[in-house]
Amino acid sequence: MPIYHYRCKKCGYDFTKEQSFSDDPIKVCPQCGAEQVHKVYAAVPITFKGSGFYRIRQP
Repeated sequence: MPIYHYRCKKCGYDFTKEQSFSDDPIKVCPQCGAEQVHKVYAAVPITFKGSGFYRIRQP
C-alpha cells in the first residue's frame, strides 16, 4: 500500500499516511483540525542506466 506525505497549510504540520489507491485524500489536519491539508509531491529517486535498467539512489 502506498504511503502519502501530507502538510497542513495553516499550522505546517507534516505527516504520512498509508492509504489504498481508492481511499479519498485526507482533508482535515489531525493537529489543528483545519481543512487545509494537501499532498506533498516529491521526485522519485531513480537513475536510469542504459536501455531499461535502473538503479534506485540511496541517500
